[in-house]
Amino acid sequence: MPFDKVDDLSERMVRTQIQTRGIINERLCSIMKRIPRHLFISGIAKEKAYGDHPISIGHGQTISQPYIVALMTDLLSIQKNDKVLEIGTGSGYQTAVLAELSEKVYTIERIHELSKHAQLILNGLGYDNIYFIEGDGSIGYPEQGPFDKIIVTAAAPIVPEELKNQLSDNGILVIPVGDYRSYQVINVIRRIGTLFEVKESIGCRFVPLIGKYAFDGE
Repeated sequence: MPFDKVDDLSERMVRTQIQTRGIINERLCSIMKRIPRHLFISGIAKEKAYGDHPISIGHGQTISQPYIVALMTDLLSIQKNDKVLEIGTGSGYQTAVLAELSEKVYTIERIHELSKHAQLILNGLGYDNIYFIEGDGSIGYPEQGPFDKIIVTAAAPIVPEELKNQLSDNGILVIPVGDYRSYQVINVIRRIGTLFEVKESIGCRFVPLIGKYAFDGE
């Protein structure tokens, strides 16, 4: 872990926004207390980076509010030896959380500037278990599959079959599903052999997942 001290702003964020909403995963909460969220967001006051809301990071993209980051991560039930696929690198903050929890993270971003910026930050912080890919996240990354866990940080109209098929047995996929212009629901898909168990979590609002098996970028 690059950070060995609890950040005061992160500690308050976890205590007031995450734990009070029922997320009590000690390992996850400890990690989120130590990662300085403001390092991943430029152009705003440090304190605002810890607010209970999403924040624009340019290019029509956002960094999710802390609670949503915590919830989606908690739903993945990540183990230390897991190989994780992240669709939507964005700012790199969610990537850092995943990298602290798992053995390897493969993260895909379609926007070159965001991918390079996140890579610069995360490499500078000393992470050596993150692999950066630029491209269409709706296709996944079959070259390195199957994955123990997959997280999608953008809304898809339906769950792409390509992502489901890249799950290992007993693997979990967490993805917002629905019309990006209105309302989505976070879906949790667990692979059990050739079957897929689907459960719904909470409603949410995400930017669209753009790609071959998602929304049209036009």
